[in-house]
Amino acid sequence: MTDLTVPEMASTMLSHGVRRIHVLAWRDFDDAEAGGSEDHAHEFMTRWQQAGLSVLHRTSHAPGRPTTSTRSGYDVVRRGGRMTVFPRTMLSEVFGRMGKYDALVEIWNGVPWMSPLWCRRPHILILHHVHGPMWNQMFSPPFAAIGRGLETKFAPPFYRRTPTVTTSEDTREELLHLGWKSELVTTGPVGVDDYFSAGGAKTTHPSIVAVGRQAPVKRFIELMEQVQITRQFVPGATLTLIGDGPDRSKITEWIDRNIAHEWVTLLGRISREELRDRYRQSWVIASASLAEGWGLALTEAAGCGTPAVATDISGHRCSVLNGQTGLLAPLENLGQVLADVLRDDSLRETLSRQAEMRARTLTWDALAAGVLHPLYQQVLNQQSVRKAI
Repeated sequence: MTDLTVPEMASTMLSHGVRRIHVLAWRDFDDAEAGGSEDHAHEFMTRWQQAGLSVLHRTSHAPGRPTTSTRSGYDVVRRGGRMTVFPRTMLSEVFGRMGKYDALVEIWNGVPWMSPLWCRRPHILILHHVHGPMWNQMFSPPFAAIGRGLETKFAPPFYRRTPTVTTSEDTREELLHLGWKSELVTTGPVGVDDYFSAGGAKTTHPSIVAVGRQAPVKRFIELMEQVQITRQFVPGATLTLIGDGPDRSKITEWIDRNIAHEWVTLLGRISREELRDRYRQSWVIASASLAEGWGLALTEAAGCGTPAVATDISGHRCSVLNGQTGLLAPLENLGQVLADVLRDDSLRETLSRQAEMRARTLTWDALAAGVLHPLYQQVLNQQSVRKAI
């Protein structure tokens, strides 16, 4: 996205009087329901703070967490519920209740903050994916229609001149279709921490791991149904589900109803060390997700030498290079594709090697620089305009 480093851009921004940056996101990295979007934000905010910028992260209340705290050097303010955080934050920013800021980052996760209407400082938008069919899974029909309308009809006209960062070329194309200016939408890959590296031995039996928040959009029940098909061809195949969420009880009921305890292991939230071990030990990581901004678990597993078999959706097409670091397929074919990979040692070894090599090219430093660059450009452009005047 840019050849400039975060420290280089931060130094220039500081010299132009831009120091304090507010980052708005509806959910916090320390929230029990945090996922890839929150990880993404934490990584770039950490690096911006380390480079000398002062970052304040405004988000909603996280159960068990204090209203204000400091994490990795940047400030965190957690006030408001999942929906009330939006009007509370907008009013706070308009009336200066959170203090002076020089630039703003809005992270749009379904519900927009409408920053173009009230922010007159350099600002950018981060939008991982358009939710589309996810609205029907999260809300009843009337509210789902309102959500879709807000995301695709009402809000977009206000953002079409806002520099926007996304992780997927497919999402970029969706935004262009909604009216965004082509030159204002940039994409860039998410990073993979070097911690997620290959090591140890694989299980002696064919093993599949799936990681993520157990919510309807992740389609874990559909994944188990597909692995049932896999087991017709690979009887010894097992599946380990890692994570927690609102679909947990439905998943448990499915396992009980299908007498699947001998081949499905259901884990909750586990330590980072155990997660790495599970990635390393598994033959394949799988995802049946309906929508993703970026399949972070898939690239973390790739760093551990574990290839992916996942649904052919926008967020998976950027995190998995089809035929190189894993295989993508429609949901209804996932079980057969999993069986093909588990039975073909040569294919699996090739995918594994290429997945690990590609993961090493994905860095959080590059991601942090890519997200900062549109803000940096706005600061330079403002200075040029002022000098011209």
